[in-house]
Amino acid sequence: MAREYDVKDLSLAKEGKVRIEWAERFMPVLAQIRRRFEKEKPLAGVRLGCCMHVTTETANLMRALKAGGGEPALCASNPLSTQDPIAASMVQDYGVKVFAIRGEDNETYYRHIHDVLDRKPNITMDDGCDLANTIHRDRTELIPGVWASMEETTTGIIRLRAMEKDGALKIPVFAVNDAESKHFFDNRYGTGQSTCDGIIRATNVLFAGRRVVAAGYGWCGRGFAMRAKGLGANVIVTEINPVKAIEAAMDGFTVMPMAEAAKIGDVFCTLTGNKNVIRPEHFEVMKDGAIICNSGHFNVELDLPGLESLAEKVSEDERPLVKRYDLRNGKTIFVLADGRLVNLACAEGHPPSVMDMSFSVQALTTEHAIKNKGSYPVAVNPVPADIDMNISTLKLASMGIEIDELTPEQVKYLSSYDEGT
Repeated sequence: MAREYDVKDLSLAKEGKVRIEWAERFMPVLAQIRRRFEKEKPLAGVRLGCCMHVTTETANLMRALKAGGGEPALCASNPLSTQDPIAASMVQDYGVKVFAIRGEDNETYYRHIHDVLDRKPNITMDDGCDLANTIHRDRTELIPGVWASMEETTTGIIRLRAMEKDGALKIPVFAVNDAESKHFFDNRYGTGQSTCDGIIRATNVLFAGRRVVAAGYGWCGRGFAMRAKGLGANVIVTEINPVKAIEAAMDGFTVMPMAEAAKIGDVFCTLTGNKNVIRPEHFEVMKDGAIICNSGHFNVELDLPGLESLAEKVSEDERPLVKRYDLRNGKTIFVLADGRLVNLACAEGHPPSVMDMSFSVQALTTEHAIKNKGSYPVAVNPVPADIDMNISTLKLASMGIEIDELTPEQVKYLSSYDEGT
């Protein structure tokens, strides 16, 4: 018989409920969607398997899905991103099936993924593709019953597009991460602020005057570089894409290879979605006391086994979630949160006002996928443009911002080709 939940301690629920309700104050678009869902029940009877960061914002998404008649089951998408009071409250106060414990080991992490899959979901929601990947690898019997999957991260989209290219993908996927109202705001403003927040909470380091290295200048890298600069840091960007490198240079950042940045950086953060971005040859030339962290989805961005091979001593008694590596060359390097997502492991993740838009995309795309079951190809599909526009319009209204509308003359001009100079 499938388990109903597995969380650390239900007695933490009272604290979690207060925090969930606090986040709700800053998520007016999702709250509006939840109220409509309560009336219309567009998700009635639909089983939803969710592998996401277990945070206050995620809790409010689960509330919206339940309000719409859905039956969500949730596990963590990262062992260190779970907030145990939130997990407890979701189970006790909102009746969500949650399988997540902060700091869970790898075996427990995947057991929880299978707990969610034991519910035989019709729709899956992923932060990093672990749920979809496990279905394709280990639970293929579930594929006929999965109508669609939602993917919310750059890393997950990379994995899914690789599966599609190889012909391994067997279910339609919606690239929620690529929705404009998601990656323009969540990846840039959310990651930018929360990553700086995580580094500061973990270390109490002063950014002003320090050389901060941002590895990658995608939307997450742009956001982190912008916020670090705003705190007074001298920001260095490393890139493999020439167009993004030019953009970083024209945005006022110093651009150089990691081999050079490693020699002069004080704080390093990877935000690429790739593997071994910082490697032993980089660790060996770093300054004494360099701080290393990752804000990409998986900790493989840092070659931590390679770093350990250079160390004569590794200790964890410096500060919470700070590991000290004393290298044989006499230098010390500090790694935050074992290379896991620093913004979620060391802080609270993105602010709710940003996740309001991202999770509204999730909710409305889920509704769309259910209404259009069977009509989308087995591929990585874009989120419909009207969902983006709807969410952005609702967000503007919640902020008290009005914008212009096209006049009839302008509409005609844009739809014709008769007029020129």
